[in-house]
Amino acid sequence: MFELKLRSDLKTWLEGCSKLVILGVGNVLRGDDALGPEFISRLMGKLPKKVKLIDGGVMPENFIGHIRRFKPSHVLLIDAADFGGKPGEIRLIPPEQISSVALSTHSIPLHILAELIGRYVGAKVMLLGVEPKSLNLGEDVSPEVKKSIELGSRILLEILETIDSPKGNEKLP
Repeated sequence: MFELKLRSDLKTWLEGCSKLVILGVGNVLRGDDALGPEFISRLMGKLPKKVKLIDGGVMPENFIGHIRRFKPSHVLLIDAADFGGKPGEIRLIPPEQISSVALSTHSIPLHILAELIGRYVGAKVMLLGVEPKSLNLGEDVSPEVKKSIELGSRILLEILETIDSPKGNEKLP
């Protein structure tokens, strides 16, 4: 059921999208917080050229200039989000709700990043948040979150394959 809702919500949000930036946020050393970078790696080379992938790591604010130069109409942030769901649960979270769910394992709070992108880039911003199981240092991504990465990337690929072709993305850094 939630898969259908996620697919529908993403399609609705992406209506009218001319260019999309997918910005993965997270710390690869902190268990499920590696979700953003892992998500970006899974999508590499599979998306239309009108989609730019950025692995923002723990300092996603460093890429605002790159995002601005690409001139996207939409920016999708991907990060672990504590919204009280089951580990691995995926939700689309609008910018005005990010401050209540975002984890602060990064150098800048995600709601401030979303605000900066909205202000300086002029793009629609949305968070694809996944409920983490563990953010402990040195742990691997949990099986629940790995499953969500697979599901979320599959849904995004299905929706975005109609935007443009041929395939090929550049990843920053």
